[in-house]
Amino acid sequence: MKSASSHAARITAASALAFVALLATGCGTSVASTPGDSTDADAHRTTLQNCGREIVVDGVPDAVVGMHPSQTELLLRLGLADRLVGQAQATALALPDDVAALAADVPVLAGLTPPSREDLLAVAPDFVYSPTTYEFTAEQGFASIEQLEGAGASVYVATGGCFERRMSGEVADLFVDLKNLGEIFAVQDAAAELITDAKANLAEIATAIEDVDRLRVAEVYVEGTTMSAIGAGVEHDILTLAGADTVYSPDQPAFSDFFAATITPESLAAEQADALVFSVHDDEHEAAVRAYLTSTFPDMPAVKEDRLIAVASADMFPGTLGNISVVRQIAEHLYPEKF
Repeated sequence: MKSASSHAARITAASALAFVALLATGCGTSVASTPGDSTDADAHRTTLQNCGREIVVDGVPDAVVGMHPSQTELLLRLGLADRLVGQAQATALALPDDVAALAADVPVLAGLTPPSREDLLAVAPDFVYSPTTYEFTAEQGFASIEQLEGAGASVYVATGGCFERRMSGEVADLFVDLKNLGEIFAVQDAAAELITDAKANLAEIATAIEDVDRLRVAEVYVEGTTMSAIGAGVEHDILTLAGADTVYSPDQPAFSDFFAATITPESLAAEQADALVFSVHDDEHEAAVRAYLTSTFPDMPAVKEDRLIAVASADMFPGTLGNISVVRQIAEHLYPEKF
C-alpha cells in the first residue's frame, strides 16, 4: 500500500461531482449568539469558529447559497427556502422528493461543479454554506473565502469539511453544523428536531446490531482499474457505526497523513474481506465498479456472499444527512436479519 497523495488529485479531477468533496475536512465548533427578538435581524449576532477562522454573522442572513445539494437540503429542512438565492452543483445529486419542490425557483448557479467566481458573486450572497473548502479554490476559478468575505458574505464550511478535520471527521459533526445553523438563522427548534431525529436513528441502528459478530469490511474507491482504500475520516466512522470490523483504519501507517491510499488488487485479495463498501457517483459508475470487483475477486467472501455495497458518494460528504442514512444502508446490508 502506498501514499495516495498524487492519486487524490486524479480522483478529484475524475469525479468532481462526487468524490472531490471528500478531499478535505474541517472544524466549526464554538458558537456564541447574541439573542434578541428572532424577528429583529439587526439584533441577532452569531460568532463562531469555523476552519480556524472566526465568523461573525450580523443579523439573520437573507441571501443564502447552498454550495452542494446536501447543504441545500439542510437549509430547506430548516425552513429557509425563502432565503436561498442560489444552489450549486445542483445536478450532482437529486434533492429528496419531499423537499425538491421547495428549491424549484432557486437559481441554479452551477450543475456538476461549484459556480464560477463571477456567477457566485453575481447573486450577492450574504451567507455561503459549503461541504468542503474545495468549493473556494481560486485556482479553479471559484470565489475564494477571502473574496466572498470582501464582498460581504459570511462563509461556513461543514464541520467535517476543512483540511484540519479530514482525518478525524465523524458523523456527529453534522450535529455541530445543525446547532450552528440554528443559531445563525434563529431556527434553533427546527435544528434541534433534526438533531433529535438523526440521533434516534443512529441509536436504533446501534441497538439492532449491538450483539452481532462484526464482519470484516473494506471500503474502496475504484475508477477504471485504479483502486484506493479508504481508512480514515467520516467514512471510517460510518463503517464503525454500521457495525463493521474495518480492514483499513486510521491507526495504520498508510492513513497517517491522508484518508485514502492506493492499493493493488493483490493486497486487497489477501484481506479476504467479508464485505466491500464502495462509493459511486451514478448508476453507470456503480455497474462498472461492481463488475470489476466481481471479476477481480471471485474467491473473496464479499463477492461469494454478495456483500458488495454501493453507497452514493454524496452521502459520504461531510455535514450531510446522508451520513445517517448510509450508516443504516450499510448496517442493513451487513446484518439483514437484524432489521
